[in-house]
Amino acid sequence: MFVSLGSIIGSGWLLGALTAAKLAGPASLISWVLAAIMLALLALVHAELGAAYPVAGGTARFPAFAFGPLAGFAAGWMAWIQAVSLAPIEVEATLSYSDHIGWVHRNFPLLHTDGTLTGTGLIVASVFMLIFIVINIVGVKFLSESNSIAVVWKTAIPLLTIVVLMLLTFHAGNFTAGGGFAPFGAHGVFAALPAGVVFALQGFEQAIQLAGEARNPQRDVSRAVITATVIGTVIYILLEIAFICALDPGNLAHGWANPIGKGDFGPYATLATGAGVAWLAWMLYADAVISPAGTGLVYIATSSRLSYALGREKTLPRQVAQVSKKGVPLISIIIAFIVGELCFLPFPSWSKLVALVTEATAIMYAFAPIAITALRLRDPERPRPYRLPALHVLAPLSFVGANLIIYWSTFQAEWKLGVASLLGLIIFAVNRAMLPAGERVRLNLRSSLWIWPWFGVMVVIGALGRYGGNNTIPEWADIAIVAVWALVVYYVAVSLAVSSTEVNAAVEAEEAELRSAPALNLAD
Repeated sequence: MFVSLGSIIGSGWLLGALTAAKLAGPASLISWVLAAIMLALLALVHAELGAAYPVAGGTARFPAFAFGPLAGFAAGWMAWIQAVSLAPIEVEATLSYSDHIGWVHRNFPLLHTDGTLTGTGLIVASVFMLIFIVINIVGVKFLSESNSIAVVWKTAIPLLTIVVLMLLTFHAGNFTAGGGFAPFGAHGVFAALPAGVVFALQGFEQAIQLAGEARNPQRDVSRAVITATVIGTVIYILLEIAFICALDPGNLAHGWANPIGKGDFGPYATLATGAGVAWLAWMLYADAVISPAGTGLVYIATSSRLSYALGREKTLPRQVAQVSKKGVPLISIIIAFIVGELCFLPFPSWSKLVALVTEATAIMYAFAPIAITALRLRDPERPRPYRLPALHVLAPLSFVGANLIIYWSTFQAEWKLGVASLLGLIIFAVNRAMLPAGERVRLNLRSSLWIWPWFGVMVVIGALGRYGGNNTIPEWADIAIVAVWALVVYYVAVSLAVSSTEVNAAVEAEEAELRSAPALNLAD
């Protein structure tokens, strides 16, 4: 539970409320509630899958069981892109927050004016990444203990902030200031989702990615996912309420463009200082290091388990599935470090990268509702410690929600991830060509045929839509089109799943390998 909660409470809590309020005003509360509902449905889907199939890198394995290795790679590749990008993004958030401390910026500037890292910032960021690597190499037990200590702090500080701000600065009139409750209409509510809201609430699946290292995953994984999601959702909604109520009403007279003052980066620290509680501001600056760093630490572990899973499936070079004497995928961890370092090159700001990662996360999540339905039909006898209620209603509804998040993440994010998917397919094809003929597993091309039309049409809808597109599709009609297309894809994909015999063979092969060589089973 702490692994999932530690992923949910990261830089998103420090920056998400301000970003959402600037786009949606007080109606940003609706954004949080809407995101919470969609992600809660997806979390319930993952809770059943994680408990029924407790394997490392589960988000790559579930689609592979249901649709074959090509589908597993498509989901796993997107999950890996998401996970490997998160650690450097969290580090950049830490440095961005810290750079706004006066004496730090004067003596040790960490960022250039365009938001990219200075030489000093690059060194500090690399030190953070090295610390993450060392903790991960030592082993999952040390990782879990380190994360647990961080999560206690990461949960306490937001709760303390909520209580202090609500007691000292509660301006109820702010909910109708600056143009009313919803100054930017429904468009603002939806635009806020990929700009930090969904990013903040994501992370519940981390317990599933590390399920192969749990003592009793059948019992614990579903409880961990659901509990972490509930706690994270409650904290974030209360934080947005506290943020809006703590704002100076005078700053909202002309709208929500700069609710805490132009150039302010640390919203809660600024509000705490204005309320006369400087001690809380300094605690928040400390948390700006601890919260994102704790999340980055977990995502290094996640990205390495995903590449490990893809190596085990022989869709990436088998070397990434090698483990150390400590039982950790050492090569995969080193790859995560190298890619993380590359992310520190002059890329866009935190908020722009968040939209890209949010879409990658939504694509990763979208495979699960289809996989759960297909596996219920093809593998009905498997013990399921947790069962998603009303499967035939909630599974398609959660798939629709994931597709709406993809659409709202903007066309720019969609086409960039389309290019990334093509790069992944090239890597997949080259690796398959280098495998001995006897080791090439059957691709089940027919079962994965739905993937590329699904995402290709989503890119076209994005190009014609209102979120980074050319606004050809009218408001609300775009949402209806996405929902209808998602339902068509859902039912077609379920009908194309592999046979029960193939599902059982894939699951049994996985279980047999874990029994003979439990490389990542470090519970003892």
